[in-house]
Amino acid sequence: MRLTYILNALSLIMSYIGIFILFPIIVALIYHDLYSVLPFLCASILAVGGGFLIRKLYPDVANLDNLNDIKKSEALFIVALSWVIFGIISAIPYLFYKFSFVDALFEAVSGITTTGATIFQNFNYPKAIFFWRSMTHWLGGLGIIVLFVAVLPQFAVAGRQMFFAETPGPTEDKFTPRVQSTAVLLWKLYFGLTVLMTILLALVGMPLFDAVCNALATISAGGFSPNSQSIMGYHNPTITWIVLIFMFFAGSSFNLQYKVFQKRNPLLFFKSEEFRFYLYVVLIMSGLITIVLVGDHDYNAIDAVRHSLFQVVSLMTSTGSASVDFVDWSFSAKILLFITMFFGSCASSAGGGIKMTRWLLIFKSMKNEIIRILHPNAVLNVKIDNNVVAPEVLRQVIVFVFFYFIFYALCAIIISLIEQNYVFGLTSSIAALGNVGPGFGAIGPMASFNILHTSTKCILILGMLVGRLELIPFLVMFQKDFWTIRK
Repeated sequence: MRLTYILNALSLIMSYIGIFILFPIIVALIYHDLYSVLPFLCASILAVGGGFLIRKLYPDVANLDNLNDIKKSEALFIVALSWVIFGIISAIPYLFYKFSFVDALFEAVSGITTTGATIFQNFNYPKAIFFWRSMTHWLGGLGIIVLFVAVLPQFAVAGRQMFFAETPGPTEDKFTPRVQSTAVLLWKLYFGLTVLMTILLALVGMPLFDAVCNALATISAGGFSPNSQSIMGYHNPTITWIVLIFMFFAGSSFNLQYKVFQKRNPLLFFKSEEFRFYLYVVLIMSGLITIVLVGDHDYNAIDAVRHSLFQVVSLMTSTGSASVDFVDWSFSAKILLFITMFFGSCASSAGGGIKMTRWLLIFKSMKNEIIRILHPNAVLNVKIDNNVVAPEVLRQVIVFVFFYFIFYALCAIIISLIEQNYVFGLTSSIAALGNVGPGFGAIGPMASFNILHTSTKCILILGMLVGRLELIPFLVMFQKDFWTIRK
């Protein structure tokens, strides 16, 4: 890895993060909250100053015009380090409100990774803080590198390596020849959906500030809300349905959505095998939970359908919003929700988790292996949307899922031992690694993660980052060859 290239990219990223962190100051001024100007101004100065300092201390960095021949190892390291730096800078404003460093970092990383798990125990904070929580979701939803690829000419060519390092998947999924054009179009769609959702929420009675914050959090599959009771706190079924619909699309492929919008043909959704699988899982899991709610909780059919659909979509897409406190649901309903946490959203979406494409590939591979038991000489290919998936891709998917569950199991065991509570261990680990947000019990959707031990919070911070980057940069760093540094 070449130090000059890494420092050049990081100095640019730090400088632009410093600019974005100024936006909550506008909110503070609108609501005449002068004290809240200082936290964000300090964070901005530190970020921009850090980027400037790197370029001053290392003149070769300033003389590097572009990153066109960046290597894959360098791209992976830049992406991983960028997210760590983004988390640290995002944590600075919380320190001004008497948060410990670990708590501030937990809230910030939960924001940028769109996890939505909170350590807030009360919601008596300025509006600028709530706006920043939602904005960190929004910036992290598509990915900060994808944003910089879209706006920085230095990343026009090099962005390809970083684009796919930040948004890894079974296959490279882009819909224009140039990655920068893909990034621009994705952000346009992302912004448009956010504006549309804000307008709809405001029209049905949600306060404008809350509408903005909830739209930023929902489109990014994040879940932070200025209301302490999440979406349930608005007591409005129409709001619940609006959030549910936008959550569903936040968890589906933005590339697919753009193609549907471009060709004005909604039927293209159903030509995607991944989208159909995603829809089937949502309908099956919510249908099962609906039956449980009607049978065990005496819900009427309409409320049962609404709440079951909302919670299934929320947990599958890793949004983590809640229309009801599902901690009070029966054991059967909670087991179904727990299973739902492991599915994940679609590839190229704002959501986290294992991703539907990977599950499809695994199920199809299993089916082929069963067929080979009866027909050993059969030539069987795994296809997605009639395209043959290369064997090396299948191998990578299997390895990814294997390491995903190994990492989950380790986190669950360690946290269970620290907290002396296996429910905390099992649910908080997948809530972090899958970027889901709420767990069960005392860390449910209406509760706070603040009750957890400091070491548990540190493990969850690592889990959130690893889950957001989908393990790849994390696993690569264990290779000795990765750490060969030169100027």
